[in-house]
Amino acid sequence: MSQETGPLVALTGATGFLGRALVQELAAKGCRVRILVRSFPFHAQLSPCRLELVPGDLDDKAALQRLTSDADAVVHLAGAIKGSARRLMHINGQGTRHIVAAWRENSPKARFINVSSMTAREPHLSAYAASKKAAEDAVTSIDADWLVVRPSAVYGPWDTETLSIFKAAHLPIHPMLNGDHARLSLIHVVDAARALAALCDERPKEPVLELCDGAPKGYSWPQIVQAACTASNTKARPVSVPPGLVITAAILNAKLARLCGKVSIFDEGKAREILHPDWATYPRHRIPQTIWTPEITLEKGFEQTTKWYQDAGWL
Repeated sequence: MSQETGPLVALTGATGFLGRALVQELAAKGCRVRILVRSFPFHAQLSPCRLELVPGDLDDKAALQRLTSDADAVVHLAGAIKGSARRLMHINGQGTRHIVAAWRENSPKARFINVSSMTAREPHLSAYAASKKAAEDAVTSIDADWLVVRPSAVYGPWDTETLSIFKAAHLPIHPMLNGDHARLSLIHVVDAARALAALCDERPKEPVLELCDGAPKGYSWPQIVQAACTASNTKARPVSVPPGLVITAAILNAKLARLCGKVSIFDEGKAREILHPDWATYPRHRIPQTIWTPEITLEKGFEQTTKWYQDAGWL
């Protein structure tokens, strides 16, 4: 199927880490891809793809109408991951309401996929979590063909947010920011993109889904540290960091960032997210294997990602 005749998928957040991987996956499937952009996407991952560009943002009603017009599927990936509670709620909550309104007006028969976050399960933890729950509410209140997809922690080449895990593998000791009992699910960006692309075509019974690799119960921090050290050919020396110290460090880091005129993702709310004991996927929210199955294990994914970081000079 050629890009000219394939189904039209409209994306927000296409220039982000997961968005770029999804664009590549959709293009490989023969889909026509239309993306909302604030500037021309010069990123190396997007340069080979044939794209229809719609200049604008989530506050631009006309741009959202052009984006969603005649689409077969709309995938909403855009969002803010740091900032004040007001900014997060505006971009993630109000922004989602804007794209939902455009979808309902222009392509009401299209499937709408809202890419959310596992943190939406615990909106009390942080302003970010509350904003993602508000975004979900904007979608789930509509009687239409929608899906809410909550990826677990996404990692892989080009990612700057999980880079610290791989950098820490080269330290003399390896800090664990939560106890041995805590569980964290992960997924490689390629597997996450494959899942979202599959959901543009297939409709599972469960409307709220969670993405993870082949370990639905997630991983302990010692397992994550060991996998990162194995991929880096270093000896794992895990050291638990007391929860109080994690919170204090986050508060000080956020204050220092503000003094420097910056906004840091590592604030008190993010610390509470990190310290939450259960980020494993819920069985009822897993994608049926008839639709999608993950292919990249933690060991394989960490090995490949480490090599990419090294080759790119990030490590």
